Amino acid sequence: MEKVAYKLLLSCPSGLAPSQVSVLFDQSYDRIPHPDVELENSIAEIWDQRAQKNTSLYNGKKFRYGGYNIHSGDGSHQDSHVWLHLGLTDYRTFVGTNLSPLWEKFLVPSEDDPIQCQHTSSPLGNGAVVETSDKKIVVLRRSSNVGEFPGHFVFPGGHLEPEEVGIASHQSGKDFTGSEIINKKASQEMFDSIIREVVEEIGVPMTSLIELENMASKMPGCHQGGFALYKLMVEALKNT
Repeated sequence: MEKVAYKLLLSCPSGLAPSQVSVLFDQSYDRIPHPDVELENSIAEIWDQRAQKNTSLYNGKKFRYGGYNIHSGDGSHQDSHVWLHLGLTDYRTFVGTNLSPLWEKFLVPSEDDPIQCQHTSSPLGNGAVVETSDKKIVVLRRSSNVGEFPGHFVFPGGHLEPEEVGIASHQSGKDFTGSEIINKKASQEMFDSIIREVVEEIGVPMTSLIELENMASKMPGCHQGGFALYKLMVEALKNT
């Protein structure tokens, strides 16, 4: 049996409105340094090697995924509310952990995803499946001059940007009022950022639209997961 390159942590085929998604932004969801000093030092070494080869790499701040909770009022997705647990990380640590040739050494044996990935950067990404009026799907091919999945077919997307909402550290949300404001800003950024990504990235001619089924096997695992979720959403619409 072929190994699946992704895992759907939460399946909501009918979708979630912005009012159904909240953020808990806290330092406790930051990455825990690995106790192996040599492995930990490899993060800087890998970044330096890639930065020398590609001067366009930029070490920006990212939100770190640290888990989620879901609350269901009546058991239906329409009444569900998802709380995402987010910390802070950066692109340098992402390249040096999740994208490292040594990435498996950073994992902790556990069925609990946040525990398994406690030593990885795990930045929260976003992606959009853009369907045209004639039922085509827009897929992009990444440049060979990027640090993440060069040359792969992907959906429009990227990462949420903490600095877009004025978050550069955990200091800005130390008191209760500050924490409430930061959590609301981070939650709104999840929806605002994907709109920015689509506007910035979609400028392709019709000849660049391709059959998605044939391209899925050439996508990174996270984008294969997005395609799987898209198919679930299509099926859900057929049944309504």
